[in-house]
Amino acid sequence: MNERLNALMARGAEFLGSQHAIMGGAMTWVSERNLVAALSNAGAFGVIACGAMDPARLAEEITATHTLTTRPFGVNLITLHPKLEELVDVCLAARVPVIVFAGGVPPGTAIKRAKEGGAKVVCFAPALVLAKRMVRQGADALVIEGSEAGGHIGPVSLNVLAQEILPHMTEVPVFVAGGIGRGEAMLQYLRMGAAGVQLGTRFVCATECVAHPRFKQAFIRANARDALASVQLDERFPVIPVRAIVNDGVKRFMEKQAEVLRRFDAGEVTKEEGQLSIEHFWAGALRRAAMDGDVENGSLMAGQSVGMVTKEQPAAEIIAELLTQAETALAAAN
Repeated sequence: MNERLNALMARGAEFLGSQHAIMGGAMTWVSERNLVAALSNAGAFGVIACGAMDPARLAEEITATHTLTTRPFGVNLITLHPKLEELVDVCLAARVPVIVFAGGVPPGTAIKRAKEGGAKVVCFAPALVLAKRMVRQGADALVIEGSEAGGHIGPVSLNVLAQEILPHMTEVPVFVAGGIGRGEAMLQYLRMGAAGVQLGTRFVCATECVAHPRFKQAFIRANARDALASVQLDERFPVIPVRAIVNDGVKRFMEKQAEVLRRFDAGEVTKEEGQLSIEHFWAGALRRAAMDGDVENGSLMAGQSVGMVTKEQPAAEIIAELLTQAETALAAAN
C-alpha cells in the first residue's frame, strides 16, 4: 500500500489491530461469521452484529468466527438489549478486542465493565456534544455516521458531521461512516482527520456474505435515489428513520404506523405497546428480505452508496479496489 495512505490509516489500523483502518458495518443477519472473518482475513476489521442474539447465541457466533480467522474482529452490541452486560461478559470471555456500542448512549456500567475486562470501547456520536460526552464516559474511539447510511439513521449527513466533529475531536480515533462507496471518499475523510472508515452497504454483495441472492440482486440493481428514509406519520409515535430501498415493505411500514395510530386512538393498545409494535416491524422485515429473499415485502436496508454496488465479488477484492482508488487519488493530488 502507498506509504502516505498507510500513514493516514496508521492510527485507526493500530487501534483496531488490523492492516487497514476499514471497519465492517454491523448489519443485522448479514454481519455474521462468514462476512466478518472474510473482512478480517482481507486486512480490514470485521464486526459481528449481535442484534437481538441472546448471550449463548452470541458466544456461539464468536466461537464460529474464531474458527474462520486468526485475525482480530469486534462485536457490535445494541445498547437497549435487556441483557447488555451479559453480552459484554460473553465478549470479554472470548477475548474480543473491540466492543462497539450502538443504538443509543450506552450505560456507564457497560462501558466500565468492558474496559475493565480488557476490551477497547467504540461508541457512536451523532453530534460534537455527544462525542465529547462519550469520551468523558470512557470511549476509546468514536464512529460518526451520516444520514446517507443504511438502516436506522440520524438526521445529519456525514459531510456535515465530519466538518463539525473531526477538527475538534483529536483525543481519540474517529471513524467515519455513511455513504462511503469508493476509495476517493475514504481518502477525503482520512485527510480531514478521520482515523479510518466504516462501510456496510458495499460488503453486502461480498461473495462470502450469506445474504440471499435476491437480496444481493436488489442491491446490484438499485440506484442511490432508490434508498430512501422512512417517514414518521405522527409525532406521538416517534420513529427513528430507516433508510432502505423502496419496495412494498416500505409501504407496509406506513400502513403499520397507521394501524397502530388507529388502535391507539381507539384505546386498544397503550403508547408503549404501539411503539414496540412499530419498532418490531423492521427486525422481522429485514430477516424476510436478507435471509429469506422476500425482496418485495421485506426490508432492503441499504445506504445511498448502494448505487456503487455493481456486482458480487470477494471481500478482499472490494477492499483492494477501495485502496487502489484511494492510492490513485492520492497520487493525482500529489
